[in-house]
Amino acid sequence: MKKIELLSPAGDMERLQMAVAYGADAVYLAGNTFGMRSFAGNFSPEALKQAVELCRAHGVRVHVTCNTMPRNSEVSRLPEWLEYLEALGVDAVILADVGTLALARRYAPHVQRHISTQASIVNYQSARAWHDLGASRVILARELSLEEVREIRARTSPELEIEVFAHGAMCVSYSGRCLLSNYMTGRDSNRGACAQPCRYQYALMEEKRPGEYFPVYEEHGETYIMNSRDMCMIDHIPDLLDAGVDSIKLEGRAKSAYYAAIVTGAYRHAIDAAAAGGPLDPVWRDEVEHISHRHYSTGFFYGQPGQFTENARYVRDWQIVAKVMSCDGEGNAVLTLNNKFAVGDTLELVGPEVRPQALTVEALWDGEGTSLDEVRHPQMVFQMKLPRQVPPLSLLRRQADLSP
Repeated sequence: MKKIELLSPAGDMERLQMAVAYGADAVYLAGNTFGMRSFAGNFSPEALKQAVELCRAHGVRVHVTCNTMPRNSEVSRLPEWLEYLEALGVDAVILADVGTLALARRYAPHVQRHISTQASIVNYQSARAWHDLGASRVILARELSLEEVREIRARTSPELEIEVFAHGAMCVSYSGRCLLSNYMTGRDSNRGACAQPCRYQYALMEEKRPGEYFPVYEEHGETYIMNSRDMCMIDHIPDLLDAGVDSIKLEGRAKSAYYAAIVTGAYRHAIDAAAAGGPLDPVWRDEVEHISHRHYSTGFFYGQPGQFTENARYVRDWQIVAKVMSCDGEGNAVLTLNNKFAVGDTLELVGPEVRPQALTVEALWDGEGTSLDEVRHPQMVFQMKLPRQVPPLSLLRRQADLSP
């Protein structure tokens, strides 16, 4: 089988470093404007330059999102931004607006143009039209079945790349084309500021009975009537390969650096196993259960995913406690602290190409080598002995129910 691209989210520099270290082939990120995740950290022009340099050093491609629907007041700023992306040598811009596509052809002619899922591409004719206009890749709508994806692949030019989402949050509306957030909160989902009101718990109130709430029940008494599940296709990478997909995207630019690391590492192993024609080691499949997520489904690839209507809670069973800065051949490591822990605690070690391994904390030292019973100050530098040598950006985590 061909090698499929793994495209990981990078909401800021820390998340970018994790995605690169844990095996991404490419990352997608945004500047301070024109991206669909305005609450991610995102990148200033100077930070974006540093991001591109980091990715170049590791052979990782950079895709920059310009996929909002810009208004008149914003369009005039696009040429300068696109020229900057051209000068940096980013690999692709992700866009959804035909006017932005025309500007990208003019002001960033050497940058590939990828059509965002916001464009709701659900048929081969739409994909062909975007290709005729100069797109080198289309990112298909999440609402497609695997058979529909396969047909689009079969009826479009082989030169047109096909990208699909394979993991992460899904929108209750059609590929994110929702006005509910804008109406209720003034935060426009089509401009990167969705407040996710579909996750709220709703009740019915009659106009002449203010303050008296009547529950809105589903079949079994559930009240989260618009809640959507998360997508997880890690068990089905061979099917995506067989359908002719060129790239799989992991949602999550607004999620944590820990999420970026673990989900990238899990799918890296899944893709490599599929390319080699072998099964995925269950330990790597289990990694997607170690990140914050809602109840999983396979999206629309095999039919309607159904809703989870009992609640809108995230499943949060694990917590990162520390990050490795350096580690010698004997396992003597220098780390930075995220969450406190103490001698005697049971933790788990995981990292780039590091199989998850449980350990008991036997000793701790501060940066000067003074013995400690506990490390408790966020971002403090400390030392401890690990079971083996591990690369920088490896993580220590512990099991903890953090679900709200």
